[in-house]
Amino acid sequence: MSSSSGRMHASGDVALDDRRSEGQGSRMTESWKRWEGQVAEGKVHLRQYLGGSDHSAVYLTEFGAPEPRKAAIRLIAEDPQNAERQLARWNRAAKLSHPHLLRLFQTGRCQLENTELLYVVMEYADEDLSQILPQRPLTPAEAQDMLLPVLDALSYLHANKFVHGHLKPANIMAVDNVLRISSDGLYNAGESIGAVNKPSVYDPPETATSGISSPADVWSLGVTLVETLTRRLPAWESAQQDEPVLPESLPQPLLDIARHCLLRDPERRWTVSEIKARLQPPAPAPVEQPAVGAKPFAKWRYILPVAVGLILLAILAAPKLFNRGPEPPHRAVAEREVAPPAASAPSTALEPAKTKPPTGGVVQGAVENQVLPDVPQRARDTIQGVVRVTVRVAVDPSGSVTGATLDSAGPSKYFAGLALEAARRWKFRPKQVDGQNVASAWLLRFQFERTGTKVLPVPAAP
Repeated sequence: MSSSSGRMHASGDVALDDRRSEGQGSRMTESWKRWEGQVAEGKVHLRQYLGGSDHSAVYLTEFGAPEPRKAAIRLIAEDPQNAERQLARWNRAAKLSHPHLLRLFQTGRCQLENTELLYVVMEYADEDLSQILPQRPLTPAEAQDMLLPVLDALSYLHANKFVHGHLKPANIMAVDNVLRISSDGLYNAGESIGAVNKPSVYDPPETATSGISSPADVWSLGVTLVETLTRRLPAWESAQQDEPVLPESLPQPLLDIARHCLLRDPERRWTVSEIKARLQPPAPAPVEQPAVGAKPFAKWRYILPVAVGLILLAILAAPKLFNRGPEPPHRAVAEREVAPPAASAPSTALEPAKTKPPTGGVVQGAVENQVLPDVPQRARDTIQGVVRVTVRVAVDPSGSVTGATLDSAGPSKYFAGLALEAARRWKFRPKQVDGQNVASAWLLRFQFERTGTKVLPVPAAP
Protein backbone atom coordinates (compact mmCIF):
# COMPACT_ATOMS: atom_id res chain seq x y z
CA MET A 1 0.00 0.00 0.00
CA SER A 2 1.42 3.32 -1.01
CA SER A 3 0.71 6.78 0.27
CA SER A 4 -0.51 7.68 -3.19
CA SER A 5 -3.33 5.18 -2.81
CA GLY A 6 -4.27 6.87 0.44
CA ARG A 7 -4.48 10.24 -1.25
CA MET A 8 -6.64 8.71 -3.93
CA HIS A 9 -9.21 7.29 -1.55
CA ALA A 10 -9.27 10.39 0.61
CA SER A 11 -9.90 12.63 -2.36
CA GLY A 12 -12.71 10.49 -3.74
CA ASP A 13 -16.44 10.91 -3.25
CA VAL A 14 -17.68 13.41 -0.70
CA ALA A 15 -21.46 13.43 -0.84
CA LEU A 16 -23.12 16.73 -1.55
CA ASP A 17 -25.03 16.30 1.73
CA ASP A 18 -21.65 16.33 3.45
CA ARG A 19 -20.59 19.48 1.62
CA ARG A 20 -23.69 21.28 2.86
CA SER A 21 -23.14 20.45 6.54
CA GLU A 22 -20.60 22.16 8.73
CA GLY A 23 -21.52 20.90 12.21
CA GLN A 24 -18.91 18.42 13.38
CA GLY A 25 -16.22 19.16 10.79
CA SER A 26 -13.23 20.24 12.85
CA ARG A 27 -13.88 17.75 15.65
CA MET A 28 -14.20 14.85 13.21
CA THR A 29 -10.94 15.75 11.50
CA GLU A 30 -9.14 15.33 14.83
CA SER A 31 -10.77 11.92 15.42
CA TRP A 32 -10.07 10.20 12.11
CA LYS A 33 -6.37 9.48 12.66
CA ARG A 34 -6.96 8.47 16.29
CA TRP A 35 -9.39 5.74 15.23
CA GLU A 36 -6.76 3.88 13.22
CA GLY A 37 -6.72 0.29 14.51
CA GLN A 38 -10.33 0.35 15.76
CA VAL A 39 -12.98 -2.18 14.64
CA ALA A 40 -16.21 -0.92 13.07
CA GLU A 41 -19.35 -2.80 14.12
CA GLY A 42 -17.13 -5.43 15.72
CA LYS A 43 -16.06 -6.90 12.36
CA VAL A 44 -14.41 -4.37 10.03
CA HIS A 45 -10.87 -3.45 11.05
CA LEU A 46 -9.62 0.07 10.37
CA ARG A 47 -6.12 -1.12 9.48
CA GLN A 48 -4.55 2.12 8.32
CA TYR A 49 -5.83 5.66 7.94
CA LEU A 50 -5.54 6.65 4.29
CA GLY A 51 -6.91 10.17 4.47
CA GLY A 52 -10.04 12.21 4.91
CA SER A 53 -11.83 15.53 5.07
CA ASP A 54 -13.99 17.28 7.68
CA HIS A 55 -16.86 14.93 6.90
CA SER A 56 -15.42 11.61 5.76
CA ALA A 57 -12.40 9.34 6.23
CA VAL A 58 -11.06 6.27 4.45
CA TYR A 59 -9.09 3.39 5.97
CA LEU A 60 -7.41 0.30 4.63
CA THR A 61 -9.25 -2.89 5.60
CA GLU A 62 -9.92 -6.43 4.37
CA PHE A 63 -13.07 -8.06 3.07
CA GLY A 64 -14.15 -11.55 2.09
CA ALA A 65 -13.62 -15.12 3.23
CA PRO A 66 -11.92 -17.54 3.42
CA GLU A 67 -9.11 -15.45 1.95
CA PRO A 68 -9.75 -11.77 2.76
CA ARG A 69 -8.62 -9.30 0.13
CA LYS A 70 -7.54 -5.69 0.46
CA ALA A 71 -10.45 -3.25 0.58
CA ALA A 72 -11.22 0.29 1.72
CA ILE A 73 -13.77 1.44 4.29
CA ARG A 74 -15.20 4.95 4.28
CA LEU A 75 -16.71 6.46 7.43
CA ILE A 76 -19.01 9.47 7.60
CA ALA A 77 -20.60 11.06 10.65
CA GLU A 78 -24.23 10.02 10.91
CA ASP A 79 -26.73 12.77 10.18
CA PRO A 80 -30.06 11.58 11.65
CA GLN A 81 -32.02 13.43 8.95
CA ASN A 82 -30.14 11.79 6.07
CA ALA A 83 -28.78 8.51 7.49
CA GLU A 84 -31.49 6.22 6.14
CA ARG A 85 -31.38 7.87 2.74
CA GLN A 86 -27.58 7.48 2.58
CA LEU A 87 -27.70 3.80 3.59
CA ALA A 88 -30.44 3.19 1.02
CA ARG A 89 -28.27 4.78 -1.69
CA TRP A 90 -25.30 2.62 -0.76
CA ASN A 91 -27.39 -0.55 -0.64
CA ARG A 92 -28.84 0.15 -4.08
CA ALA A 93 -25.41 0.95 -5.46
CA ALA A 94 -24.02 -2.30 -4.00
CA LYS A 95 -26.40 -4.24 -6.28
CA LEU A 96 -24.94 -2.64 -9.40
CA SER A 97 -22.49 -4.60 -11.51
CA HIS A 98 -20.41 -3.03 -14.26
CA PRO A 99 -16.74 -3.59 -15.18
CA HIS A 100 -15.98 0.14 -14.95
CA LEU A 101 -17.80 0.83 -11.70
CA LEU A 102 -16.14 0.48 -8.29
CA ARG A 103 -17.83 -2.29 -6.30
CA LEU A 104 -19.40 -1.78 -2.87
CA PHE A 105 -19.29 -4.81 -0.57
CA GLN A 106 -20.91 -3.91 2.75
CA THR A 107 -22.67 -1.03 4.49
CA GLY A 108 -23.77 -0.34 8.03
CA ARG A 109 -23.69 1.73 11.20
CA CYS A 110 -21.04 1.75 13.89
CA GLN A 111 -20.06 3.73 16.96
CA LEU A 112 -16.54 4.83 17.83
CA GLU A 113 -15.87 6.84 20.99
CA ASN A 114 -19.58 7.68 21.36
CA THR A 115 -19.71 9.00 17.79
CA GLU A 116 -22.40 7.54 15.55
CA LEU A 117 -21.06 6.75 12.08
CA LEU A 118 -22.13 5.23 8.78
CA TYR A 119 -19.69 3.10 6.83
CA VAL A 120 -19.31 1.50 3.42
CA VAL A 121 -16.70 -1.13 2.50
CA MET A 122 -15.60 -0.88 -1.11
CA GLU A 123 -13.12 -2.14 -3.62
CA TYR A 124 -9.58 -0.92 -3.05
CA ALA A 125 -8.22 1.16 -5.94
CA ASP A 126 -4.51 1.32 -6.71
CA GLU A 127 -4.40 4.88 -8.04
CA ASP A 128 -6.56 7.68 -9.37
CA LEU A 129 -6.23 10.17 -12.19
CA SER A 130 -5.79 13.17 -9.90
CA GLN A 131 -2.41 11.76 -8.85
CA ILE A 132 -1.22 11.71 -12.46
CA LEU A 133 -2.13 15.22 -13.57
CA PRO A 134 0.51 16.97 -11.43
CA GLN A 135 3.12 15.15 -13.53
CA ARG A 136 1.69 16.01 -16.95
CA PRO A 137 -1.58 16.28 -18.89
CA LEU A 138 -2.96 13.35 -20.81
CA THR A 139 -2.30 13.17 -24.51
CA PRO A 140 -5.41 13.39 -26.73
CA ALA A 141 -5.21 9.64 -27.37
CA GLU A 142 -5.00 8.92 -23.65
CA ALA A 143 -7.93 11.23 -22.95
CA GLN A 144 -10.05 9.36 -25.49
CA ASP A 145 -8.98 6.07 -23.89
CA MET A 146 -10.13 7.42 -20.55
CA LEU A 147 -13.46 8.67 -21.89
CA LEU A 148 -14.70 5.39 -23.35
CA PRO A 149 -14.94 3.33 -20.12
CA VAL A 150 -16.22 6.36 -18.19
CA LEU A 151 -18.99 6.81 -20.76
CA ASP A 152 -19.83 3.10 -20.55
CA ALA A 153 -20.17 3.35 -16.76
CA LEU A 154 -22.28 6.53 -16.96
CA SER A 155 -24.60 4.93 -19.52
CA TYR A 156 -25.11 2.02 -17.14
CA LEU A 157 -25.78 4.31 -14.16
CA HIS A 158 -28.23 6.49 -16.06
CA ALA A 159 -30.08 3.42 -17.38
CA ASN A 160 -30.48 2.30 -13.75
CA LYS A 161 -31.85 5.70 -12.64
CA PHE A 162 -28.66 6.79 -10.91
CA VAL A 163 -26.58 9.95 -11.29
CA HIS A 164 -22.92 9.87 -10.36
CA GLY A 165 -22.85 13.45 -9.08
CA HIS A 166 -19.12 13.62 -8.29
CA LEU A 167 -17.28 12.94 -11.54
CA LYS A 168 -13.75 14.38 -11.41
CA PRO A 169 -10.18 13.04 -11.76
CA ALA A 170 -10.04 11.88 -8.13
CA ASN A 171 -12.98 9.56 -8.80
CA ILE A 172 -11.54 7.98 -11.95
CA MET A 173 -9.56 5.07 -10.56
CA ALA A 174 -7.42 2.06 -11.40
CA VAL A 175 -8.30 -1.35 -9.97
CA ASP A 176 -6.07 -4.21 -11.14
CA ASN A 177 -5.36 -2.37 -14.40
CA VAL A 178 -9.06 -1.69 -15.10
CA LEU A 179 -10.44 1.85 -15.11
CA ARG A 180 -13.38 2.31 -12.75
CA ILE A 181 -15.32 5.28 -11.46
CA SER A 182 -16.37 5.61 -7.83
CA SER A 183 -19.82 4.46 -6.73
CA ASP A 184 -20.08 5.38 -3.03
CA GLY A 185 -21.61 8.81 -3.70
CA LEU A 186 -24.34 8.01 -6.23
CA TYR A 187 -27.68 9.84 -6.25
CA ASN A 188 -31.11 8.78 -7.39
CA ALA A 189 -31.98 10.56 -10.62
CA GLY A 190 -34.07 13.64 -9.93
CA GLU A 191 -33.14 13.72 -6.26
CA SER A 192 -33.05 17.20 -4.74
CA ILE A 193 -29.77 17.99 -3.02
CA GLY A 194 -30.52 21.59 -2.01
CA ALA A 195 -27.98 24.38 -1.80
CA VAL A 196 -24.26 23.64 -1.75
CA ASN A 197 -22.13 25.84 0.48
CA LYS A 198 -19.04 25.69 -1.70
CA PRO A 199 -19.96 24.63 -5.22
CA SER A 200 -16.99 23.84 -7.43
CA VAL A 201 -16.58 24.13 -11.17
CA TYR A 202 -17.44 20.41 -11.35
CA ASP A 203 -20.93 21.26 -10.08
CA PRO A 204 -23.24 22.32 -12.93
CA PRO A 205 -25.07 25.67 -12.73
CA GLU A 206 -28.43 24.01 -12.02
CA THR A 207 -27.20 22.13 -8.93
CA ALA A 208 -28.74 24.51 -6.40
CA THR A 209 -32.07 25.05 -8.15
CA SER A 210 -33.19 21.68 -9.51
CA GLY A 211 -32.89 17.97 -8.85
CA ILE A 212 -29.70 16.26 -9.94
CA SER A 213 -29.96 14.49 -13.30
CA SER A 214 -27.82 12.90 -16.00
CA PRO A 215 -26.90 16.25 -17.65
CA ALA A 216 -25.09 17.08 -14.39
CA ASP A 217 -22.71 14.18 -15.03
CA VAL A 218 -22.17 15.43 -18.58
CA TRP A 219 -21.13 18.86 -17.24
CA SER A 220 -18.68 17.25 -14.78
CA LEU A 221 -17.32 15.07 -17.57
CA GLY A 222 -16.65 18.17 -19.69
CA VAL A 223 -14.76 19.87 -16.84
CA THR A 224 -12.75 16.69 -16.22
CA LEU A 225 -11.90 16.35 -19.91
CA VAL A 226 -10.54 19.90 -20.12
CA GLU A 227 -8.58 19.41 -16.91
CA THR A 228 -6.95 16.17 -18.05
CA LEU A 229 -5.81 17.76 -21.32
CA THR A 230 -4.59 21.08 -19.92
CA ARG A 231 -4.11 20.55 -16.16
CA ARG A 232 -6.33 23.61 -15.75
CA LEU A 233 -10.01 23.96 -14.97
CA PRO A 234 -12.17 25.77 -17.53
CA ALA A 235 -12.42 29.51 -16.94
CA TRP A 236 -15.97 30.14 -15.77
CA GLU A 237 -17.78 32.52 -13.43
CA SER A 238 -21.30 31.21 -13.05
CA ALA A 239 -22.84 34.59 -12.24
CA GLN A 240 -21.05 36.49 -15.00
CA GLN A 241 -21.08 34.42 -18.17
CA ASP A 242 -23.11 31.87 -20.03
CA GLU A 243 -20.54 29.25 -20.95
CA PRO A 244 -17.01 28.41 -19.79
CA VAL A 245 -14.14 29.64 -21.95
CA LEU A 246 -12.24 26.71 -23.45
CA PRO A 247 -8.74 26.72 -24.96
CA GLU A 248 -8.96 26.72 -28.75
CA SER A 249 -5.86 24.53 -28.79
CA LEU A 250 -7.85 21.49 -27.65
CA PRO A 251 -7.84 18.93 -30.48
CA GLN A 252 -10.92 17.62 -32.21
CA PRO A 253 -13.14 15.82 -31.48
CA LEU A 254 -12.35 16.59 -27.82
CA LEU A 255 -12.91 20.35 -28.17
CA ASP A 256 -16.32 19.72 -29.72
CA ILE A 257 -17.23 17.28 -26.94
CA ALA A 258 -16.11 19.67 -24.18
CA ARG A 259 -18.13 22.55 -25.68
CA HIS A 260 -21.30 20.49 -25.83
CA CYS A 261 -20.78 19.16 -22.29
CA LEU A 262 -20.28 22.63 -20.81
CA LEU A 263 -23.46 24.33 -21.96
CA ARG A 264 -25.21 26.22 -19.19
CA ASP A 265 -28.61 24.93 -20.26
CA PRO A 266 -28.75 21.22 -19.32
CA GLU A 267 -31.32 20.56 -22.04
CA ARG A 268 -28.79 21.59 -24.70
CA ARG A 269 -25.93 19.45 -23.44
CA TRP A 270 -25.05 16.33 -25.33
CA THR A 271 -26.17 13.03 -23.87
CA VAL A 272 -23.70 10.26 -23.12
CA SER A 273 -24.82 8.51 -26.33
CA GLU A 274 -24.16 11.63 -28.40
CA ILE A 275 -20.68 11.98 -26.88
CA LYS A 276 -19.94 8.35 -27.77
CA ALA A 277 -21.13 8.93 -31.31
CA ARG A 278 -18.85 11.97 -31.69
CA LEU A 279 -15.94 10.12 -30.14
CA GLN A 280 -16.42 7.03 -32.26
CA PRO A 281 -17.98 7.97 -35.62
CA PRO A 282 -19.27 5.06 -37.70
CA ALA A 283 -16.47 3.23 -39.49
CA PRO A 284 -16.59 2.93 -43.30
CA ALA A 285 -16.44 -0.85 -42.97
CA PRO A 286 -17.27 -3.30 -40.18
CA VAL A 287 -14.44 -3.61 -37.69
CA GLU A 288 -14.26 -6.18 -34.93
CA GLN A 289 -14.47 -4.45 -31.55
CA PRO A 290 -13.53 -5.72 -28.09
CA ALA A 291 -16.50 -7.10 -26.20
CA VAL A 292 -18.00 -4.69 -23.69
CA GLY A 293 -17.67 -6.16 -20.25
CA ALA A 294 -14.68 -6.89 -18.10
CA LYS A 295 -12.20 -5.64 -20.66
CA PRO A 296 -9.02 -4.28 -19.15
CA PHE A 297 -8.21 -0.67 -19.67
CA ALA A 298 -4.88 0.04 -21.36
CA LYS A 299 -2.17 1.61 -19.25
CA TRP A 300 -1.30 5.25 -19.32
CA ARG A 301 2.43 5.99 -19.12
CA TYR A 302 3.75 9.03 -17.41
CA ILE A 303 7.12 10.77 -17.27
CA LEU A 304 8.58 10.47 -13.78
CA PRO A 305 12.30 9.65 -14.09
CA VAL A 306 12.99 9.44 -10.35
CA ALA A 307 10.46 6.60 -10.04
CA VAL A 308 11.82 4.32 -12.77
CA GLY A 309 12.82 1.61 -10.29
CA LEU A 310 9.42 1.65 -8.63
CA ILE A 311 7.67 1.53 -12.00
CA LEU A 312 9.62 -1.57 -13.04
CA LEU A 313 8.80 -3.23 -9.72
CA ALA A 314 5.12 -2.39 -10.16
CA ILE A 315 5.11 -3.83 -13.68
CA LEU A 316 6.61 -7.10 -12.42
CA ALA A 317 4.48 -7.39 -9.29
CA ALA A 318 1.08 -5.74 -9.81
CA PRO A 319 0.62 -3.57 -12.93
CA LYS A 320 -1.29 -0.35 -12.39
CA LEU A 321 -3.45 1.55 -14.75
CA PHE A 322 -1.86 4.92 -14.04
CA ASN A 323 1.81 4.13 -14.70
CA ARG A 324 4.25 6.98 -15.12
CA GLY A 325 6.73 5.82 -17.77
CA PRO A 326 7.14 7.49 -21.18
CA GLU A 327 4.74 6.43 -23.91
CA PRO A 328 5.77 6.18 -27.58
CA PRO A 329 3.27 8.38 -29.46
CA HIS A 330 2.65 5.79 -32.15
CA ARG A 331 1.57 3.02 -29.80
CA ALA A 332 -1.97 1.72 -30.26
CA VAL A 333 -4.12 1.44 -27.16
CA ALA A 334 -4.80 -2.23 -27.67
CA GLU A 335 -1.10 -3.02 -27.80
CA ARG A 336 -0.30 -1.74 -24.33
CA GLU A 337 0.15 -3.88 -21.24
CA VAL A 338 -2.85 -5.61 -19.78
CA ALA A 339 -3.26 -7.60 -16.61
CA PRO A 340 -3.72 -11.37 -17.08
CA PRO A 341 -7.15 -12.54 -15.95
CA ALA A 342 -8.99 -15.56 -17.46
CA ALA A 343 -9.00 -18.40 -19.98
CA SER A 344 -6.85 -18.35 -23.08
CA ALA A 345 -7.73 -18.34 -26.77
CA PRO A 346 -6.38 -20.92 -29.23
CA SER A 347 -2.84 -20.51 -30.46
CA THR A 348 -0.95 -22.03 -33.35
CA ALA A 349 2.61 -22.24 -34.49
CA LEU A 350 4.05 -21.91 -37.95
CA GLU A 351 6.54 -24.35 -39.41
CA PRO A 352 10.22 -23.39 -39.12
CA ALA A 353 11.62 -21.41 -42.00
CA LYS A 354 12.92 -23.47 -44.89
CA THR A 355 16.68 -23.91 -44.81
CA LYS A 356 19.11 -24.72 -47.55
CA PRO A 357 20.33 -28.33 -47.87
CA PRO A 358 23.28 -28.99 -45.56
CA THR A 359 26.70 -28.38 -47.05
CA GLY A 360 30.22 -28.90 -45.73
CA GLY A 361 29.14 -31.37 -43.05
CA VAL A 362 26.69 -28.91 -41.41
CA VAL A 363 23.19 -30.16 -40.51
CA GLN A 364 20.87 -27.42 -39.38
CA GLY A 365 18.84 -28.13 -36.27
CA ALA A 366 15.06 -28.21 -36.04
CA VAL A 367 12.28 -27.57 -33.58
CA GLU A 368 11.22 -30.62 -31.58
CA ASN A 369 8.83 -29.12 -29.04
CA GLN A 370 7.03 -25.76 -29.32
CA VAL A 371 5.49 -24.08 -26.28
CA LEU A 372 2.97 -21.36 -27.04
CA PRO A 373 2.06 -18.52 -24.66
CA ASP A 374 -1.08 -18.92 -22.58
CA VAL A 375 -2.87 -15.64 -23.36
CA PRO A 376 -6.05 -14.77 -21.42
CA GLN A 377 -8.95 -13.85 -23.66
CA ARG A 378 -9.37 -10.51 -21.88
CA ALA A 379 -5.83 -9.69 -22.95
CA ARG A 380 -6.54 -10.71 -26.52
CA ASP A 381 -9.64 -8.54 -26.61
CA THR A 382 -7.45 -5.44 -26.36
CA ILE A 383 -5.42 -6.23 -29.47
CA GLN A 384 -6.01 -4.25 -32.64
CA GLY A 385 -4.06 -5.78 -35.50
CA VAL A 386 -1.00 -7.80 -34.55
CA VAL A 387 1.42 -7.54 -31.62
CA ARG A 388 4.84 -8.77 -32.79
CA VAL A 389 7.59 -9.93 -30.42
CA THR A 390 10.87 -11.57 -31.45
CA VAL A 391 12.79 -13.66 -28.91
CA ARG A 392 16.36 -14.85 -29.46
CA VAL A 393 17.14 -18.19 -27.79
CA ALA A 394 20.50 -19.82 -27.22
CA VAL A 395 20.43 -23.62 -27.66
CA ASP A 396 23.08 -25.94 -26.20
CA PRO A 397 24.40 -29.10 -27.93
CA SER A 398 21.66 -31.17 -26.29
CA GLY A 399 18.97 -29.00 -27.87
CA SER A 400 17.86 -27.30 -24.64
CA VAL A 401 17.33 -23.55 -24.38
CA THR A 402 19.96 -22.03 -22.12
CA GLY A 403 18.98 -18.40 -22.54
CA ALA A 404 16.26 -16.21 -24.01
CA THR A 405 16.44 -12.48 -24.72
CA LEU A 406 14.21 -10.03 -26.49
CA ASP A 407 15.47 -9.27 -29.97
CA SER A 408 12.42 -7.05 -30.59
CA ALA A 409 10.18 -6.37 -27.60
CA GLY A 410 7.31 -4.87 -29.56
CA PRO A 411 4.91 -2.36 -28.03
CA SER A 412 3.87 -4.35 -24.94
CA LYS A 413 5.93 -5.52 -21.97
CA TYR A 414 3.10 -7.86 -21.06
CA PHE A 415 3.08 -9.74 -24.36
CA ALA A 416 6.89 -9.63 -24.50
CA GLY A 417 6.96 -11.31 -21.08
CA LEU A 418 4.60 -14.06 -22.25
CA ALA A 419 6.79 -14.68 -25.29
CA LEU A 420 9.97 -14.89 -23.19
CA GLU A 421 8.39 -17.31 -20.74
CA ALA A 422 7.20 -19.61 -23.51
CA ALA A 423 10.48 -19.46 -25.46
CA ARG A 424 12.52 -20.73 -22.50
CA ARG A 425 10.59 -24.03 -22.62
CA TRP A 426 11.20 -24.85 -26.28
CA LYS A 427 13.21 -27.93 -27.27
CA PHE A 428 15.31 -28.28 -30.44
CA ARG A 429 17.03 -31.02 -32.44
CA PRO A 430 20.68 -29.96 -32.12
CA LYS A 431 22.65 -28.48 -34.96
CA GLN A 432 25.48 -30.75 -36.17
CA VAL A 433 28.86 -29.93 -37.62
CA ASP A 434 30.83 -32.90 -39.01
CA GLY A 435 28.56 -35.23 -37.09
CA GLN A 436 28.95 -33.45 -33.74
CA ASN A 437 26.19 -31.64 -31.89
CA VAL A 438 26.99 -27.94 -31.44
CA ALA A 439 25.38 -24.90 -29.85
CA SER A 440 23.06 -22.83 -32.00
CA ALA A 441 20.68 -19.89 -31.87
CA TRP A 442 17.14 -19.28 -33.07
CA LEU A 443 14.85 -16.32 -33.52
CA LEU A 444 11.26 -17.03 -32.45
CA ARG A 445 8.93 -14.51 -34.05
CA PHE A 446 5.68 -14.40 -32.09
CA GLN A 447 2.57 -12.83 -33.57
CA PHE A 448 -0.24 -12.20 -31.07
CA GLU A 449 -3.71 -11.66 -32.53
CA ARG A 450 -7.21 -11.70 -31.12
CA THR A 451 -7.88 -15.12 -32.62
CA GLY A 452 -4.66 -16.81 -31.55
CA THR A 453 -0.87 -16.78 -31.52
CA LYS A 454 1.51 -17.72 -34.33
CA VAL A 455 5.23 -18.37 -34.01
CA LEU A 456 7.80 -18.49 -36.80
CA PRO A 457 11.10 -20.10 -35.71
CA VAL A 458 14.12 -18.99 -37.77
CA PRO A 459 17.74 -20.25 -37.35
CA ALA A 460 20.12 -17.44 -36.41
CA ALA A 461 23.84 -16.93 -36.14
CA PRO A 462 25.13 -17.88 -32.65
